[in-house]
Amino acid sequence: MPKITPFLWFNDNAEEAVNFYTSVFKNSKVVSVSRYGEGSPGTKGTFMTGTIQLEGQDFMVLNGGPAFTFTPAISFFVDCKTQEEVDYYWNRLLEGGKADQCGWLTDKFGVSWQIVPSVLGELLNDPDAAKSQRVMEAMLKMVKLDIAGLKRAYENG
Repeated sequence: MPKITPFLWFNDNAEEAVNFYTSVFKNSKVVSVSRYGEGSPGTKGTFMTGTIQLEGQDFMVLNGGPAFTFTPAISFFVDCKTQEEVDYYWNRLLEGGKADQCGWLTDKFGVSWQIVPSVLGELLNDPDAAKSQRVMEAMLKMVKLDIAGLKRAYENG
C-alpha cells in the first residue's frame, strides 16, 4: 500500500460506492472487503471496510455511519486526454449527482470530482497572458469542460 491513501467515509452505502466506482473506471479492481462480524457495531455480514484501486490509485472505504459527510473542499481530479474521456467520466460520475461549474461535479454519494482535459493546463500556462486569460474566461462560463471551446478561446483573440 502507498504511504498515503485517500480514505472515504460513507454512511451506509460504501459497498454501492465500491461497485459504482469500479464500474466507472476501466482500470479498477476491488482489492479487499471486510464485513461486520458478530458483536460488532454494524449488522453482521454487512460491508464494513474495503480497498479499491482506480487507475492505479488505492482508496480505502468505510461504512462509518452519519457522523461525517463529504464536501467539495476535497475533490478527485480526473485527467482526460480527449473530449470523449471528458464526456465519459462526466456522464458516468454525474449519474444521480449534481453538475457544478468549471468541470466540477458531485456524484450521487456526495464525492466531488474535477473532470479536466489535459490541454487546459497547457492553455492556461501559455506565456501569452491574453491567450491564457481568454481560456480562463471561457472555462469560467462552462459547466462540463469543452476542449474545442477552450481552444477556440485560445486561438481567437
